[in-house]
Amino acid sequence: MYYVRRGEVPRQRHTQLRDSAGTLRAEELFGVEGFAGRSSLLYHLVPPTRTHAIEAAGRVIVEADPAVEEGPHRHRLLKTGGLDPRGDVVTGRVPLLFNADVTMGVVRPAGPPPLGTFYRNGEADELLFVHQGRGVCRTVFGPLAYGPGDYLVLPIGTTWRLEPDPDSPQRMLWLETPSEIEPPRRYRNDYGQLLEHSPYSQRDLRPPEESSPQSDEGNFTILVKAGGRLTAYHYRHHPFDLVGWDGYLWPFAFNIGDFQPITGRVHQPPPVHQTFQGHNFVVCSFVPRKFDYHPLAIPAPYNHSNINSDEVIYYVAGNFMSRRGVEVASLTVHPAGIPHGPHPGTAEASIGKEATEELAVMVDTFRPLRLTRQATALEDPRYPFSWLPPERIEAPAEALELAERGPEAFPD
Repeated sequence: MYYVRRGEVPRQRHTQLRDSAGTLRAEELFGVEGFAGRSSLLYHLVPPTRTHAIEAAGRVIVEADPAVEEGPHRHRLLKTGGLDPRGDVVTGRVPLLFNADVTMGVVRPAGPPPLGTFYRNGEADELLFVHQGRGVCRTVFGPLAYGPGDYLVLPIGTTWRLEPDPDSPQRMLWLETPSEIEPPRRYRNDYGQLLEHSPYSQRDLRPPEESSPQSDEGNFTILVKAGGRLTAYHYRHHPFDLVGWDGYLWPFAFNIGDFQPITGRVHQPPPVHQTFQGHNFVVCSFVPRKFDYHPLAIPAPYNHSNINSDEVIYYVAGNFMSRRGVEVASLTVHPAGIPHGPHPGTAEASIGKEATEELAVMVDTFRPLRLTRQATALEDPRYPFSWLPPERIEAPAEALELAERGPEAFPD
């Protein structure tokens, strides 16, 4: 990340900053990895420690489906397109997949949180991919306007609230991780600058806009997630009271349309699509791009075995060249240990094509993912058999019956 400065800060860090009446501003170090990681300095009208009431506000429970834990290891297709809007960007979340490194799912916020209510994840970085909808993500650092295709990256400890445009239906993929979400290391030099061969640059990252401090008094609540539980911290002052801040740790937006795809003479492997990294997982962006230009190239991806990686793809738009029967807003889950590849006919059909208009987000994890009950309720059980030639499955009803019976239903 790069250095950003907003508002009023003193000439030197940890020195006095006063208003015209001589009142001292309250400095806050906002940093990760103790005092060794990225950080910013925030200057408040009111000390951020001034809470007058604290109360328990419930637990955040994400549980695996025991039927999956005891059942067969197989590919899965989760269809989320039919989910209705509910709650806000936090209370409306539908968790689908998780492990110790990452939790992910979908959310269709019906509106903003209650007036005067804010959220802070005290144990994880958060990423929201905006599939549909516009609005403003208001943060203690300043506002981030968002629209379709935006990634919103919110560092651990950020106080924020999402305010969707009431006339703009919302659909998002969400992800949280106890590690940092950051650009891939191989695209950065020793100074953190993104290199010339990176598929995007610092210029494409949108930091929060400049904003005036809010000095309102009233009843304000920050719901803090920590230790798997929510705690409500109550304040008399508005939490967005910064007169200024500067540093290297701040929320940002990045639009998937600004990702510059890397192509080659033959099919390029998924790492060229990598957009962010976390501990034991990566986030990749599949965007419209030119196909391979070797005269004998096969643009569709080759069959590959996920030997030690679970692959999740969220389908955003377009016609994904290697898949058939996968709807927009669906997720495919291809777990470690078994191969997957293009559906029947798609490899041959891709030959001679010059470009693709597909748009998707992929998350690869390096430890196994577990499925929730919410995930299996959205599952299409026919998917593991979708690599069979079409003539082997004559109708959806037959496919469903065969899926329930398992692979023994298909004679050699």
